[in-house]
Amino acid sequence: MHIGFDVSQTGAGKAGCGYFAHALIGAMVSVAPQHRYSLYPSFGDFYFDPKMPLANPYRRKGVAYGPRHLTRESARSFWLHDDLEAALGHPDVIHSNNFWTPVQIRDSRLIYTLYDTGFAVDPDWTTEANRIGCFEGMFRSSIAADWIVAISESSRSCFLKMYPHFDPDRIRVIYPCSRFTDTGQQGVIPAAAKALAPNGFWLSVGTIEPRKNQRLLVEAYARYLKAGGTPMPLVLAGGKGWLMDDFVSHIAALGVSDQVILTGYVSDDEMIWLYRNCYANIYPSLFEGFGLPVLEGMQFGAATICSNTTSMPEVAGDAAILLSPQAAEPWSAVMLELAADPARRAGLRSSAQQRAAQFDWSRSAGELLALYEQAMASPKRTMRPSARTPERLSA
Repeated sequence: MHIGFDVSQTGAGKAGCGYFAHALIGAMVSVAPQHRYSLYPSFGDFYFDPKMPLANPYRRKGVAYGPRHLTRESARSFWLHDDLEAALGHPDVIHSNNFWTPVQIRDSRLIYTLYDTGFAVDPDWTTEANRIGCFEGMFRSSIAADWIVAISESSRSCFLKMYPHFDPDRIRVIYPCSRFTDTGQQGVIPAAAKALAPNGFWLSVGTIEPRKNQRLLVEAYARYLKAGGTPMPLVLAGGKGWLMDDFVSHIAALGVSDQVILTGYVSDDEMIWLYRNCYANIYPSLFEGFGLPVLEGMQFGAATICSNTTSMPEVAGDAAILLSPQAAEPWSAVMLELAADPARRAGLRSSAQQRAAQFDWSRSAGELLALYEQAMASPKRTMRPSARTPERLSA
């Protein structure tokens, strides 16, 4: 097969979606080197990273960059062109991984990765521009995609509620896995956390944004300290997102500025150290398509406390403490209990590693390749005639 694969979000600043595409293509070219792979460093006009690596980081025989664009404008012109398949060399499969969807594909099998529908749940979780872009891309996928890869059963269910016209038999759940392949790595302590003692801090990983629910976590942490909890720092590891400009002042108002460490974006080596050495990994997100920080922390033996909503129970299973993300008090109560019970923490650490071992990139890559083969053996979905125009749809 000639597989066209969107790697547009796999640059140096990648987050969850980028890690999914990065690890999946890496696994596929390893387990199935007989195929030809064209990797697209830009894909569509919704997301554009001008700092994408100039050299293909997945180099091996049969793997090459597809067309590269240096500006958003040139990318838009290319990806909206009516004869896109010819410009791409008529790949058998075109796989979208960044929410955007081409609608002018006539012969290639179009596969769309479904992450989450959180943009449609609460307008306070994201910006208007992002919400419109995500909705437009997902709506286009509901019309034009031949198959959809959902990263959880929760995401699959949410999508079908929003777009009941899509054939549920053409949505396959393929789980992401950890980006880390060597659980023996020790990692490197982040510069912003040089004073941390191993096993002496709480950790929460994720971009600082409303949906990740760091406000509630800091409130829970302030309650924990006020109730006499062991004075371990709270480390928030993640880059600055949107709609949280007042977050530092929120921390100050709670009186815990000296105990909360904001690391900013951290490297993979630094993340490994944090996962491996935290007292517990806390993930109070309001809505997830999957929740990679839960799985990654478990991989390195982090005792885990996470939300009981959307996809997170699928990831954590019975190896974590699950709580509602709507109120701070239960989180502070569990932190108090866990800080006072090292034996329970040790049990959670053991269960976490056993649970994480059930997720494997080679298996996920094999499932995706099998889906490609099924897509090639099946007829394309019938699209409405109006869906074949390459022009931008109205939001």
